[in-house]
Amino acid sequence: MREALASLTTRGRAFLAAGITTVVAAIVVGHSSVVRIGVLVAVLPLLTAWWVGRARYRLALVRTVSPQLVVAGQPSTVELSVFNESRTPTGVLLLEERLPYVLGTRPRFVLEGLGHGWRRHATYQVRSELRGQFDIGPMSVRVTDPFGLVELGRTFHATSRLTVTPRTISLPSIPLGGAWTGSGDNRPRAFATGSAEDVTVREYRRGDDLRRVHWRSSARLGELMVRREEQPWQSRATVFLDNRGTSHRGQGAASSLEGAVSAAASIAVHLAHHGYTVRLVTASGDSRETQWHSQTAEASTVPLLEALAIVQLDHSPAPDTQWLAEPGHGGLTIGVFGSLADTDLPFLRRLQHHASSSLAIALDVDAWAPHLPVQPGRGAATHLTSSGWRSVTLGPRDRLDTAWQELGMMASRATASAGAAR
Repeated sequence: MREALASLTTRGRAFLAAGITTVVAAIVVGHSSVVRIGVLVAVLPLLTAWWVGRARYRLALVRTVSPQLVVAGQPSTVELSVFNESRTPTGVLLLEERLPYVLGTRPRFVLEGLGHGWRRHATYQVRSELRGQFDIGPMSVRVTDPFGLVELGRTFHATSRLTVTPRTISLPSIPLGGAWTGSGDNRPRAFATGSAEDVTVREYRRGDDLRRVHWRSSARLGELMVRREEQPWQSRATVFLDNRGTSHRGQGAASSLEGAVSAAASIAVHLAHHGYTVRLVTASGDSRETQWHSQTAEASTVPLLEALAIVQLDHSPAPDTQWLAEPGHGGLTIGVFGSLADTDLPFLRRLQHHASSSLAIALDVDAWAPHLPVQPGRGAATHLTSSGWRSVTLGPRDRLDTAWQELGMMASRATASAGAAR
């Protein structure tokens, strides 16, 4: 009852005040008939508050976001279904969804009263020009009586998540090379005779785990044979994204970081669709982003784009290098760099040393913030070239596909020069 009285609307309080005033005035003047009218006007909001306060509303909400993974700028549809699970019919329902500001204004709906077992549906669209992960909800519901005198508020605590990935650009095919890596006893080979067991087992060596002994082959050959720890050689590629705060300039969607994220996403999707097993590494070396994604092209791009959707500026002065010590590292390495300093040269050389082929996109970060003074001595292209990288410069008005094609021409010339030297 206290909650209901506190939830009186402006109309309900006006009725209560008008009724009390009428009763007092009628008593002073001596009009008994007017007193009854004043009592009726004053009691109406009180009775309504008592009835609403005793009502046991049990509402259920089902929210469906489709699709839950969208590219920046594309809409997603949110479907709402409200159920009345109680036996008490509701009044008019006022629904308001809480949204992050980047998804637009908060949608509001007015639904008619719900009887027992009834349901109502509502839909709306959300759209974000910025990448990220956003929680939709919770939903707040206000129940009003038919006279509009009382308004009770309820909140559904469940939320739904929407992931907005960065925009990607279709890139042309270019010769990359130097991307075959793997681990195990040897590279898989074709065999013309024998069975698969003859290829996947080898002689026992001191120190081998006895659990790896293949007893059937050992009995047939008369000596201990163990299973090989052989993994298929793959066309692997590492996409390194330099997301340090000291490497980028600008803010929001027009910052150099967003340009770097879009370039890294386009390159990762391009490599995945061309048969590469891709992993994404940032300056923080987060383990979630350093996993190899070896599913189909469509499935492998999902975790890559989800990881890029939540990339933020890293405030560490130097990139993390622990992931370089992981086994199986190698193959093609493509870096997307902002501005670089002399202190970054050891990292660039180490990263280039671990890769069989190293290519880079160097962002002209000063062009992303022309209103700020140019920082001297921080050109990325110069530092990358001195560390053995093949790189191209990308500005805010340059086309990524053109820069990518230029990078492929540089790789072709380097391959031709290496062949001529042999």
